[in-house]
Amino acid sequence: MKFGVSRISHDARPQAKLLLTAAVISIILWFIPFAEILTYPFRIFVTFIHEGGHAIAAVLTGNTVDSLSVAANASGETYTTQGGMLSQMFVSSAGYIGSMAYGALLLILIRRAIAARVVLIGSAAIVLALTIVYGVFKPVVSGAAWSGIPFTVIAGTLLAVGLIAVARLGSARVASFFVSFLAVQLVLNALLDLKTVFFLSSPFAPSVPTDALNMANATGIPAIMWAGLWIAIALGILAMAMKFYTVGRKKQFQLSEPLDQIPAVFPTINHSHNVR
Repeated sequence: MKFGVSRISHDARPQAKLLLTAAVISIILWFIPFAEILTYPFRIFVTFIHEGGHAIAAVLTGNTVDSLSVAANASGETYTTQGGMLSQMFVSSAGYIGSMAYGALLLILIRRAIAARVVLIGSAAIVLALTIVYGVFKPVVSGAAWSGIPFTVIAGTLLAVGLIAVARLGSARVASFFVSFLAVQLVLNALLDLKTVFFLSSPFAPSVPTDALNMANATGIPAIMWAGLWIAIALGILAMAMKFYTVGRKKQFQLSEPLDQIPAVFPTINHSHNVR
């Protein structure tokens, strides 16, 4: 059992067991007929985070977000103005990488003993802000297509209410398990979607709108190369998060050096998430 519980810091084992339970349940649900009904809200949550990654990246690079929508089949679309090549690369990459990064962040927050209720309420605030600002207000102002507004509003509102309800009504252990389950869903769905994008990016695959195809159109570099790069980055983020997760808290704090010891050193583009 060297490669297992014995390699996990003693104070991390209760949280690791909770995370392992969430992962096992997630995998079991894949093999149960119609179990996707139970995981459907989590898939919609993942799509909100994915599309939110595009929207936030667009704002950070000085672009404008015209609309963000989530569909009933758990796909999503984010329309933004198009900046330069570097801006396009950042915005197009921010969907899958953002989903993995948010899942990794949840793992780290759990490990740092941040209250699960705070994490759930924070996640609810993010979903609700994306819904109101980019799902309703911006499409109305920009005159974008309104067809995606109804489901986006309903889904975003119900998700936010559900997350707050778990935070307020559930026990601390239930809230912690829920955050662990969210983290697992974000990580697994990001990896599964990236695998799908990788195969769709093959020269022999049918042409399907993906973020990798957007990158190929912007840079001239084949889509399969971008999909492979995103997979490598996503796995790197996950590896770092898991390494942090298994280290004892005292050792984590020892890794942080004091500050004085650190050396100085537009047209419109559609970021689609249609691979589910």
